[in-house]
Amino acid sequence: MLHADMLRDLKPAEARGDVADWPARFAALHQAARDPRLQAFYAAGAVAGDTPLRDVPLLALDVETTGLNPATDGIVSVGLVPMTLERIRASQGRHWLLKPRVPLADEAITLHGITHQQLRQAPDLDDVLAELLSIMAGQVMVVHCRDIERQFLDQGLRRRIGEGIEFPVIDTMALEARLHRREPPSLWQRLWRPAPPPVSIRLAASRARYGLPRYRLHHALSDSLASAELLQAQVAHRFSPQTALRELWH
Repeated sequence: MLHADMLRDLKPAEARGDVADWPARFAALHQAARDPRLQAFYAAGAVAGDTPLRDVPLLALDVETTGLNPATDGIVSVGLVPMTLERIRASQGRHWLLKPRVPLADEAITLHGITHQQLRQAPDLDDVLAELLSIMAGQVMVVHCRDIERQFLDQGLRRRIGEGIEFPVIDTMALEARLHRREPPSLWQRLWRPAPPPVSIRLAASRARYGLPRYRLHHALSDSLASAELLQAQVAHRFSPQTALRELWH
């Protein structure tokens, strides 16, 4: 039986409004997990927050979906690219097309270039879950907009195995927001000096500010690679390899 304090620890970290101690949280989640694939994932542990970025095992992650609502939409592809601050191992990247459990709308086909024919023989997320989690185990995910990857994977697992998933991420979009998103101006400021239009923190625009090349967007593998390169540029320009992981993760 779980004690009251453990039950509190198992509430989603973001819902509690505090900064998660990910190693401790993984230990608690490992005790609570029922699916053996999730048990193995949490048993691998999480990197401590005081670890320098140069020593952190990183894995760029992107998911493409049928829409933007994790409660009603599904995942159609997942891309993973292992990396460090010095090297991106693109040749070791993985990409899966997945058959969603909701209809694929014409708008999604146009956006991703993934067709009904391609998905007809694609596996379900549950079919690749063991391999996916084994690659993710022990890594810190690098994403651009953490709400997409974490919420869609969490909801996808809940529908299939009855329990969700949590994991730490470095969100390259959030790092750009720290630099370019300001507090709303006061009425006095708006009257006397209109604010410039907000700076885009979308993936392509963020990459362009660092002189990185354009990639085909909305493909899970190329977007993973794009996020990996963006993090390297962000650290090189604004942080350092000695920066503690807790300064960047969520």
